[in-house]
Amino acid sequence: MPPTPVRRTLVTALVTLLAVIGGLLLPVTAHASPAVQYTNPLASQRADPHIFRHTDGYYYFTATVPEYDRIVLRRATTVQGLSTAPETVIWRRHTSGEMGAHIWAPEIHFINGKWYVYFAAGRADDIWRIRMYVLESSAANPLTGSWTERGRITTPWDTFALDASTFVTNGVRYLVWAQQEPGIATNSNLYIARMGANPWTITGPTTRLTVPTLAWETRGFKVAEGPAVIQRNGRLFLTYSASATDANYCLGMLTASASADPLNASSWTKSAGPVFASNASTGQYGPGHNSFTVSEDGQSDILVYHDRNYRDITGDPLNDPNRRTRVQKVYWRADGTPDFGIPVPDGVTPVRLMSHDTPGSAVRHWEYRARLEANVSPLADSQFKLVTGLSGSGTVSLESTNFPGYYLRHRNHEAWVERSDGTTLFRGDASFTRRAGLAGSGTVSLESVNFPGYYLRHRAGQVWVEQNDGTATFRGNASFVLE
Repeated sequence: MPPTPVRRTLVTALVTLLAVIGGLLLPVTAHASPAVQYTNPLASQRADPHIFRHTDGYYYFTATVPEYDRIVLRRATTVQGLSTAPETVIWRRHTSGEMGAHIWAPEIHFINGKWYVYFAAGRADDIWRIRMYVLESSAANPLTGSWTERGRITTPWDTFALDASTFVTNGVRYLVWAQQEPGIATNSNLYIARMGANPWTITGPTTRLTVPTLAWETRGFKVAEGPAVIQRNGRLFLTYSASATDANYCLGMLTASASADPLNASSWTKSAGPVFASNASTGQYGPGHNSFTVSEDGQSDILVYHDRNYRDITGDPLNDPNRRTRVQKVYWRADGTPDFGIPVPDGVTPVRLMSHDTPGSAVRHWEYRARLEANVSPLADSQFKLVTGLSGSGTVSLESTNFPGYYLRHRNHEAWVERSDGTTLFRGDASFTRRAGLAGSGTVSLESVNFPGYYLRHRAGQVWVEQNDGTATFRGNASFVLE
């Protein structure tokens, strides 16, 4: 529910004071990577998305199509370019026998100079007999090259298996996947093994990483599937999807030290709750089956996932075609762990206003009042969508990410986040002219539309709109880095 205006208590005031003092005592933190903005959804009716950035300068995109009958591939030099890139069918299901139904969750990887697509498929005569398979191509451009079927990935059990993915750590390549293990009453658990002599063969012991047992993993079905690995800050983070594929679908995460043995189940720690889930405020439901890529400048990690923009589904969710591919930036906490935030609203992805002179601190809202704070939680409190200004062309307004329809505005020189009431006064208070940063290159400053010469700035831990006095302090306080 939206924040409610309550009078600050003595405890609240003390917390605010401590936060300001604490910010002064904290070691200087480098700014995070610059803003990357995309427009969602990236692709309609494309589920289980996988985006791979190759050294040839292209992003390669594949995903499940609603008909479950083929594997498609696109490429573009930018992530956003994938939304309009021509799509090529690189393989179609068999008309009989193996690989004849339920063509699911393709992933494309470049391994030892060749392209590989991992995917799941059922039999034409037994559509739920789903197993994992691999295609190979030696072409420079996998959209135009021929593909060879390398067959099924053999695992210890001949049971329901899907969502194969691969990663390398400490020079060793591993396969991770989801499978139904005999004797365990779940739809699927997560497993890992070393890759063998080629990218479609595993070798050595298979380790069960996790079994869905928690409430958020077992809504509708007991599911752990769609593993994806990102490596940062001396750790391995393995995200996975849990529960039924409706609005209950969500992401959990396993974490291991990069120096630990990934084949040892005790190396991994499971998140207590989902790390990414449906959000009614932003109108996003059932986010899951993710992959990771990087921004065009190589400085930001990008979460790639699917969801729907409605909650209620008639019939089996697997028959609903409207899962869309979406992307948004991954942020990293001070402790080195990823913060995925919430599925952001459709449209242009939001940014954060990071203080130029207090690195690591962001403008955020809390009980309506705007303030400056480090290590903001929840993340979405510090994310704003830059939209065309409510007062008209040539201006910008900052719309709250987790409370759409609420805007950063000033009244009595104090900055607040409040719902637009449609008045001329509100539109002016919530509109700014974007200027080159008063502190210099790489920064931006936001000048009030209805009070020219007045800028958004922070002071004493809170955010204000005040007149530029020309001092170095003001210039620093009124300059922000967008990330």
